[in-house]
Amino acid sequence: MATEQGVIRLVGPDEGNSFWQPVPANGFVRCILSGTELGTGFSMGTQTVAPGCMVREHTHDRHEEVIHVTAGRGFARLEGEDHPIEPGSTVFLGRNRRHAFVNPGPEPLTFVWFLTPGGLEHFFAAIGRPRTPGETAPEPFPRPADVAEIERRTVFGWARQPDDSAPGAG
Repeated sequence: MATEQGVIRLVGPDEGNSFWQPVPANGFVRCILSGTELGTGFSMGTQTVAPGCMVREHTHDRHEEVIHVTAGRGFARLEGEDHPIEPGSTVFLGRNRRHAFVNPGPEPLTFVWFLTPGGLEHFFAAIGRPRTPGETAPEPFPRPADVAEIERRTVFGWARQPDDSAPGAG
């Protein structure tokens, strides 16, 4: 009896689309597995947040996310409360849960992200600049003027904007 077989994909350490990220995160992302390309229900990659930088507080209204820290130290701001994170820390984020990741230290903070259903890679491509492994980081650059629209059409329910005064949005 024949059974349908799923996709196999091996991605090397310097493969996958990678993008420099604008302020306030700076650093870069590496989009390793794209749900769109693979026809799966999730996407996966890594994000490196530069020292002294952060991933803004946001929610995903249609997605669940897992973050697993592989290098560096910082904190996860979950529903307005700060929790220390370090290599080996894992955070599960259900739909519509406010979260941010802050790197106050002198070293980069790197984590693996899984998003289901996928699509986070489309956001990173839209706001970032293409990155080649090994190249020097560019000077910090601003987010696109239409970042709020990009967030709405990709994977965000809400994201803190510079003029946003949402509770706990520090």
